[in-house]
Amino acid sequence: MQAPLGLIMLGFLILVTFAFLAYVTYLQTSVILESRRHARELQSHRELADQAEASRFTELRAFIEKEMSIAANRDMESRNVLFARIDRLNESLGKSIEDSNNTVAAYVGELEDRLLGDKDTPGPKWPQRRDH
Repeated sequence: MQAPLGLIMLGFLILVTFAFLAYVTYLQTSVILESRRHARELQSHRELADQAEASRFTELRAFIEKEMSIAANRDMESRNVLFARIDRLNESLGKSIEDSNNTVAAYVGELEDRLLGDKDTPGPKWPQRRDH
């Protein structure tokens, strides 16, 4: 069996073309499968990152709430101390005003006694003038 050389070359070319097409199809399929695997891994890593981020936000929120609660308690304690001090100062000021009123009343009474004189002596008792 002798076939013409052109026909043998054509058959060989068709065989190589099919082999090449099979190889290209195999490579394309493996690349597609690999890209799908990478996409799934990327999606799972994205989900893990989202969960970690949500967890960090939850922790941050809990931390901020705790710190705000501590700050509010500290503020309330400071306010209570301040109000207690203001109350003490108010009481002290009231006592000082009362003492001042009593002192002024005593001075006015003393001046009144000097001006009006003793009850036994009629008429005012004026201070005597001193000439220098």
